[in-house]
Amino acid sequence: MGAGGRGITGAKVTALGVVLLLGLGGLPRATPEDSASAPARALWQLPVVADELRPFARPPAPWGAGHRGVDLGPLNVGANIRAPAEGEISFAGVVVDRPVLSIRHGNGYLSSFEPVEAALEVGDRVSAGDPVGILATGAGHCEAPCVHWGVRLDGEYINPLLLTGDAEPSVLLPLGGD
Repeated sequence: MGAGGRGITGAKVTALGVVLLLGLGGLPRATPEDSASAPARALWQLPVVADELRPFARPPAPWGAGHRGVDLGPLNVGANIRAPAEGEISFAGVVVDRPVLSIRHGNGYLSSFEPVEAALEVGDRVSAGDPVGILATGAGHCEAPCVHWGVRLDGEYINPLLLTGDAEPSVLLPLGGD
């Protein structure tokens, strides 16, 4: 710029660089442990090694029909079901006609498994991968024995596989050739 302009000079750029370097140098460095403790970014484990028999299907309304979890199988009755992430057993009992186990993971996450007979009691702490129960005989949820795994985030059902990295979020693409 001309003599009266307000262009950035070399001295101003250097001064800005020094301020940024000194200012950012005082911030703590992120560590792998920091990333691992962030539930939204940490990958969860599958509760059992199996195929996805039926995918998550978000209902159009909270009271509407849908599939509020995924079915994993086929499995053998008695198969170990493991905690997908650390947490605390929040429910272990029968709902209607099947045994259900729930784990509160913190930060608004709650996972539930059915039909699963709990190996632990309400209040027990678990780490990712810990056995939490065994697959029970189901109430006809799947043709072959399976476990239904549901996850709620702040009370709203989400696709559990998004937490494991085994599913990709839906992406809307524009219609047409452009």
